[in-house]
Amino acid sequence: MNARDARDTVNATDATYAGGAGAPEPAIRVLIADDQPLVRRGLALILTPDPAFDVVGEAGDGAQAVALAHQLRPDVVVMDIRMPVLDGVAATERLARELPACRVLALSTFDMDEYVVAALRAGAYGFLPKDISPEELVAAVRVVHAGEAAVAPRLLSRLISTYVRAPHRPQPPATTSGDLTPRELEVWRLMALGLDNAELATALDISVSTVKNHITSVFGKLNVRDRAQAVIAAYESGLVEVGGG
Repeated sequence: MNARDARDTVNATDATYAGGAGAPEPAIRVLIADDQPLVRRGLALILTPDPAFDVVGEAGDGAQAVALAHQLRPDVVVMDIRMPVLDGVAATERLARELPACRVLALSTFDMDEYVVAALRAGAYGFLPKDISPEELVAAVRVVHAGEAAVAPRLLSRLISTYVRAPHRPQPPATTSGDLTPRELEVWRLMALGLDNAELATALDISVSTVKNHITSVFGKLNVRDRAQAVIAAYESGLVEVGGG
């Protein structure tokens, strides 16, 4: 992740939590899954000093991550994509199906990795490369816990552009845009181009709350869980083309 992408991710998370003053909330329970002990300890040491987080466990492979998630019921699993026994994509798919309240933040050594897109499609709420700063990790865990997609829009677009060019990619999901209203279709298209909720409201001359209602409807009709999956579906369906608008 370059400096500009890092700023985008942090800015997006700041926007999500701006104005969040009020009674303190319970600590976010975090499970860390990575096959490298040093990485696991490093991630834990970043989160543990912050009272907003409670690192409840560590797993060395995807199968252990799923088992511990069932046992410990974390709010967020920080999941390495490539692990032995059961990889992070398969583990994410199982968690999305078996523990939908448990949200996955995927990690990868490479920011341009088709496994990242596979993890997002499997149900991960966000993605970060492993060379992130401590501040970016903290912000991303907060955003994923809130149910938002922790992926900088430009980075997500580059990921998908690379992915859709790759040969032998999976076929698009059996979803249709036929049930979307014209306004919902436009919201979906602009979302896929990287606009956030405030930018969507400005572009369409509607309120942010109306934008959120449209997005919720789009998610339901497309049978996707979040913004990242909706953007992927937009490219795979042909609504937005690589290099186009």
